[in-house]
Amino acid sequence: MPVISRKKLVYPIQDRLRSYLIQYDRDLLLPTQYEDLLRYTNAITLFDKRGRDTLWETTFYAGAEAEEMQRSLKSIYAQLKANGDLSITNHLTVDRVDLCMYGNTKPFRVRIRNIVNDNFDYFYIKRADASRIYGLELEHILSPNRINYLTTGQTLVEEHIAGIPGDMFFENQLTDPDLNPIRLCKEFIKFNERCFVRLLGDMHSSNFVVDVTPDFDEVYYRIRAIDFDQQSYEGRRSVYMPQYYKQNRPIIDLGVRYMTPESVRQYQIEERALIASRIRVENIRIRDLMEAMRGDQIAPVANVESLRLALARQYRNPDFMRCQTMGDLVWKSLEIVSVH
Repeated sequence: MPVISRKKLVYPIQDRLRSYLIQYDRDLLLPTQYEDLLRYTNAITLFDKRGRDTLWETTFYAGAEAEEMQRSLKSIYAQLKANGDLSITNHLTVDRVDLCMYGNTKPFRVRIRNIVNDNFDYFYIKRADASRIYGLELEHILSPNRINYLTTGQTLVEEHIAGIPGDMFFENQLTDPDLNPIRLCKEFIKFNERCFVRLLGDMHSSNFVVDVTPDFDEVYYRIRAIDFDQQSYEGRRSVYMPQYYKQNRPIIDLGVRYMTPESVRQYQIEERALIASRIRVENIRIRDLMEAMRGDQIAPVANVESLRLALARQYRNPDFMRCQTMGDLVWKSLEIVSVH
């Protein structure tokens, strides 16, 4: 099983990345920073529907500050979802603000409720980590998924990514009579390939969701990453391959039953072709992103040196040994995909 560092270093947004974020409308002046949310006066443990501790705490704010927090958080939601159109907030309220006590950056989760129909949505406010931002942007450009996020100062605001958590899906859905194991395994192979090509690590079943879309005679699956902290950070090659995580064993076992080596290879080639196509479509944007990433330090030097050796062996390509940063390694990986 891949080994992940217990405590990942957090890297601030530097000038080149900031310029990129401004250029592509990812950086705005928002009314609330992460530190503002730390001024809560009380907190209680949040339990799920089964009475289990979620490891989140619901926070509470004093009178006048609570009112101001309501207005500013709804304003941020409008920026995230409606390009700043505040008219959508007239029938919205901030239902709850939760703090995650076990994450590296201790993110806040804001629950927004529609008071007309009681529907709700979430978004997250976190300390900005350059690694995570590069991960979000690479996901937006290179995957079939669009990602909504904003930065302000050293604060990151992310939309909620909906889907069934991978561990819950494996526990409850794999015995569903309507399950299409071949389509599910095909999607996992493609997901595995996307992670490895762009060096997104730590994709065990708690860090991705399964989006299930029923059709009139079939079911379709999309596996989506929800945690981008381990974008190009660790030095071990296996960290970037979801197939090696023991938490993903249920779907690996399913693949052994339903996939042949020929079909696995076919789906890998298909996904790499799709990534190459996305690179061509977003050529200017990906180059702008990689210019920032290649000049940024987002991992210890020892991790870069270890990973470049592993990738040079994997691809039988000595060019990896000239890479000096994690951004260089990602760019070389994308170059290989682009020319094949």
